[in-house]
Amino acid sequence: MTFLVWNILLAVIWALLTGRFDIANLLLGFSLGYGLMLLTRRAFPPTSYFAKVAQVTRFVLFFLKELMVASVQVARQVLRPRLDIHPGIVAVPLDAATDLEITLLSIVISLTPGTLTLEVAPDRHTLYVHGMDVADGQEFVRKIKAGLEARTLEVTR
Repeated sequence: MTFLVWNILLAVIWALLTGRFDIANLLLGFSLGYGLMLLTRRAFPPTSYFAKVAQVTRFVLFFLKELMVASVQVARQVLRPRLDIHPGIVAVPLDAATDLEITLLSIVISLTPGTLTLEVAPDRHTLYVHGMDVADGQEFVRKIKAGLEARTLEVTR
């Protein structure tokens, strides 16, 4: 956790030195600070911070790709002269166990166009998801489990 604080501090110092406090400049400062800390990591005690930042970066890139693909699929369906969709509600068994994991997965599913998290079962082992086009329920569940849930668990564990 202290590495994250140092990285944020380096980003703020960068923003102070450049005189620009916008998101792009802070992200640049964060990246430069991360690179500096990565180059000098042998001077620090062993940490999983560098691996975790890489995992989060891969997760964000994966989610942005999924977001674009889903957006195109929804746009294609909506722009067709005749709707050919099979909406449905699917029960997705969860490997996610903690509140953070379940909440993050639910948010990511709901942010993806064409899907919406409806409810978490009281036993917290099932997530009910509405899909705009659920022709094959098992394939729908497999995509969520292998994609969004697997990546979410990689980041949170």
